[in-house]
Amino acid sequence: MADGPLVTGNLVLTENFITTPGFFSLSHGRSAMRATGVQWTNPLETSNWDAQVAKQNHPAQSFFHGSAWANVLTETYGYKPLYLVTGESGVIHSLLPFMEIKSALTGKRAVALPFTDNCEPLCSDNAGFKELFRNAVELGKLRGWEYLEFRGGQKLLGDTTPSLSFCGHSLDLPLDENAFFSRLKSPVRRAIHKAEKSGVRVEISPEIEAVKNFYALHCKSRKKHGLPPQPFSFFKNIHKHVLAKGLGAVILARWKKNPVAGSIFFHGDGPAIYKFGASDDAFQHLRGNNLAMWEAIRWLSRRGARKLDLGRTSVGNEGLRRFKLGWNAQENKLAYFRFSLPKEKFVSARDESSGGYNRVFRTLPFFASRIIGKVLYRHWA
Repeated sequence: MADGPLVTGNLVLTENFITTPGFFSLSHGRSAMRATGVQWTNPLETSNWDAQVAKQNHPAQSFFHGSAWANVLTETYGYKPLYLVTGESGVIHSLLPFMEIKSALTGKRAVALPFTDNCEPLCSDNAGFKELFRNAVELGKLRGWEYLEFRGGQKLLGDTTPSLSFCGHSLDLPLDENAFFSRLKSPVRRAIHKAEKSGVRVEISPEIEAVKNFYALHCKSRKKHGLPPQPFSFFKNIHKHVLAKGLGAVILARWKKNPVAGSIFFHGDGPAIYKFGASDDAFQHLRGNNLAMWEAIRWLSRRGARKLDLGRTSVGNEGLRRFKLGWNAQENKLAYFRFSLPKEKFVSARDESSGGYNRVFRTLPFFASRIIGKVLYRHWA
């Protein structure tokens, strides 16, 4: 970006702040929020960011709107946080979070938010969203973005055709574990009993050793699906900024000394989140995935969580969809929206989790796949 302020329409943009003239200003990304207007802020440089978001008390608020996830993304991939907000007197009225991605391979763009299944704009009405959206478009033109991507926002975008759709699933967590268990689909109950009778045991831990064990399973699962694994630095930063802060845990199922299945859950304000799952196909018959999920549900419920977001599922992934529905999860449509700045309209996108490259990655040795994942994922978000 050029030195000095840039002016376009009703926006003033400098390297350190963006404001609507006549309202309020930000210095070095720190929010004053003295009067209503639109501003850019960096949650990692804004004091009490998480408390401000929690104070908004928006029904769609989730873990992903907080500073922990922003820390993971910026520290792992070097993305720039550009969170557009309106508010006054330290209270957020509307929030539209973006990470700016600069890539020589895939272009310059803003995503809300990378590697996030669902991150709804936190706007109480359409007028608030439209104001933030208009300012985001102007900001994007100044910074040379190819597009904006929203991972959520169907209620605010009305009849706009989604660029890409997934299945979303959520689960009401039990107050009565026995009653909840009795309502599970019979194949799920049988799988849990089988895992227990086979001697599978579950560990719940926030420690880095548990993360390392999970990562080994993650690499095996990604190879099975024909995808490179995320770099270990990503999971190391999840440990640093999430698990070590008491905001999640690794659920690891073992048979004898072997890790056979695992998952990573986040929890905080809003619903708990099932973020990652992995398993060793050689032990699939032991049904460790089912027992790990059951113990995670019990653990989260006892910690006071009342809802669990099971994340997105590609429309064609019938096996994963069946697994989630087996827990009596509620299914909904999860819509993503991509707005092209050069074309000034919403455009279609494709689910990049499948393609001809899957066959290639299934054949690569682990070390090669890990190297490719380390290079690619900062561009592939």
